[in-house]
Amino acid sequence: MKKEKVLVTSALPYANGPIHLGHLSGAYLPADIYVRYKRLNEDDVIYICGSDEHGVAITITAEKEKISPNEVIDRYHKANLQAFEKFGMSFDIYSRTSILEHHKTAQEFFTDFYKRNLLTEKKTLQFYDSKAEMFLPDRYVEGTCPRCGNEEARSDECEKCGALYEPSELKNPKSKVTGTTPIMKETSHWYFPLGKYQERLEDYVNEHKQKYSWKENVLQYCNGWFKEGLKDRAVTRDLDWGVKVPLETATGKVLYVWFEAVLGYISATKKLGEQRGNPDLWKDYWQNEESKYIAFIGKDNIVFHTIIFPAMLLAWNDGNSDKYILPQNIPANEFLNFEGKKFSKSRGWGIDVDEFLKMFPADSLRYTLAANLPENKDTDFYWKEFQARNNNELADILGNFVNRTFVFANKHFEGIVPKTENLQQIDIEMLNLISKAPEKIAELIENFHIKDAVLEMMNLARLANKYFNDSEPWKTIKINKQICANTINVSLQTIYTLATILEPVIPFSAEKMFKMLNTEKTNWLDSGKSIVKTGTKLNSPEILFTKIEDKTIEELIAKLPSNLVEEEKEIPISIDEFEKVKLKTARILEAERIKKSDKLLKLQVLIGSEKRQIVAGIGKSYSPEELIGKNIVVVANLKPAKLFGEESKGMLLAVEDSEGKLALVGIPDNVNPGTSVH
Repeated sequence: MKKEKVLVTSALPYANGPIHLGHLSGAYLPADIYVRYKRLNEDDVIYICGSDEHGVAITITAEKEKISPNEVIDRYHKANLQAFEKFGMSFDIYSRTSILEHHKTAQEFFTDFYKRNLLTEKKTLQFYDSKAEMFLPDRYVEGTCPRCGNEEARSDECEKCGALYEPSELKNPKSKVTGTTPIMKETSHWYFPLGKYQERLEDYVNEHKQKYSWKENVLQYCNGWFKEGLKDRAVTRDLDWGVKVPLETATGKVLYVWFEAVLGYISATKKLGEQRGNPDLWKDYWQNEESKYIAFIGKDNIVFHTIIFPAMLLAWNDGNSDKYILPQNIPANEFLNFEGKKFSKSRGWGIDVDEFLKMFPADSLRYTLAANLPENKDTDFYWKEFQARNNNELADILGNFVNRTFVFANKHFEGIVPKTENLQQIDIEMLNLISKAPEKIAELIENFHIKDAVLEMMNLARLANKYFNDSEPWKTIKINKQICANTINVSLQTIYTLATILEPVIPFSAEKMFKMLNTEKTNWLDSGKSIVKTGTKLNSPEILFTKIEDKTIEELIAKLPSNLVEEEKEIPISIDEFEKVKLKTARILEAERIKKSDKLLKLQVLIGSEKRQIVAGIGKSYSPEELIGKNIVVVANLKPAKLFGEESKGMLLAVEDSEGKLALVGIPDNVNPGTSVH
């Protein structure tokens, strides 16, 4: 496999508050898993991140606490860096946008655009608080969104529906500084011609979505913006805190945070090169056509990384010989909620990473989040699910297999890896499984199906336990020690493979496993081979995972704000409404995958004497071959719809387990297709 040069970034978190679990699931853990895998694959990869330290969010926090913005960013930069380190994030650098290198880089981009007459100075009306005698940046104004009616929208953006608009469009505006209604006052700012790049950006997105299989949620955001039409965007604002506009006529103005924050990836890479004694290191990643750039973000940052940042890089490349690469892929995740509700610092709903890690190991959290990443839709963190993942999967499946193997090796083979002779079929099959696992899981990670990759990792541990049970070493040790030796050797090889493929997800536990095996790490693909040498003296085993008691979880749930804890409410419907839904039995006659979708299958089903086509999102749970002949239940009277260009005339019924796997609602074989279900 050809080795790659890879630049990876995660969205820069604001340094105005602590990192919580939702942040981890969005932009950080998926990136860290990908980066750790790429390093094990011996690719040339650097991972860039840092604090976003400008903008109004910082000044609002400073004003509330009656301290300076510098004190705010220093506190949260340090706190968040420490939380990331405890969680096991493997950044090559965690930089800051307050450093001199960043200010220079941002001003360099502005100056280049300004000198090439790319920017347009415009006089506009902005919100102005007469009582406070100041122009109000977006976060200082709150009102009603002109698109969706959200009454807590900011002056230029609605977090609820994602709409961006001119401040003058906001309804019922109020100043968050004084609570008064602001007036509109004239000011001047420089604007970037985003619309000028729309056609090229559409080509960029279309090319990359085909070539690199961009995620559907990313494409939907892009298409929404393109449909509405890209417009000029102000790159400066009236504010004291931020990167100063490098013009003598721009006193009291700074670069808008949307413009300069994304350049923090570049300035951070420059800083990394400086730290490593290689000032030109950044060019080898940012200005090298052989390098590929992957930007990990949450869905709230999609537009900045798919449209705005690429437009800025295109603008630079148009006027300079030292050209930047654009993101090859932007695998944005949806949101993680907490116990069924959105994280909310103001309402005390959620938990910060640092607080969490004072109670539980990082690997238990990493695994739980990774197994439930919001890759295609919002997901939830539940305390009870966390307990179940830790106890039932990490402790009972993985930890149990490792412990059983080492207990046997120490008790019956003096803690030395026994040799193999005349392997049984069951041994050969297990070795075959571990030889294929790295490549299979690598493909999933390369395509950013990380949740599926984690499922495959744990499935290998499940099969390892089954192998151990079926081999019955407690019996073979009494009747044929060599067969038992084969079982223990193969189990130790399996532990080595598990340690390698799980290292990106649970790095602290993987290190313990390598130490216990007394064997050095190898690269990703070689980990499926028999690496642990015969005769190796094993180190003392450690307990990898401790079970979490019910009482502990019950106490944590009891601490949640009682006014926010609600049972999920079902919306009642009348019997007349329900009777409109016609459920019928059907038999699957044909099934095939839909191109460019790993989820959708096209089914030809028989309902009575009628043959129909149904498109169903069950492709990750079933192969087409295993569906043919199955009897199922379908909603027979849905209006036809089109999915990926294919007409669907119905919907099948399925249930979803805690891991997101679907199981069809089946019926007995002796029930004829077309029978009504009551």
